[in-house]
Amino acid sequence: FGVHGVGGIWGAIATGIFASKNVNPAGADGLLLGNPRQIAVQFLAVLITIVYAGVMTFILAKIIDKFIGLRAEPKDEINGLDLALHKEAGYSELD
Repeated sequence: FGVHGVGGIWGAIATGIFASKNVNPAGADGLLLGNPRQIAVQFLAVLITIVYAGVMTFILAKIIDKFIGLRAEPKDEINGLDLALHKEAGYSELD
């Protein structure tokens, strides 16, 4: 989220601020060129996207959890997932 989420949100909001018909005649001017409605549209689009992504992630996580599970076994977490999944110790030089 820190890269694509924040960058995407800023890009969408910045479009509402800096948009110009000089750059894209088919688009709309942004806030700086006298169109405050465009930034409202961009905020709404960001909100809808966040809700959609959250709902779809929740649904997919529930489906995955139902069929194969989302969590490793507690004993595997304690022993280390490299050992549990790959049958070799990760970072053995630190032992």
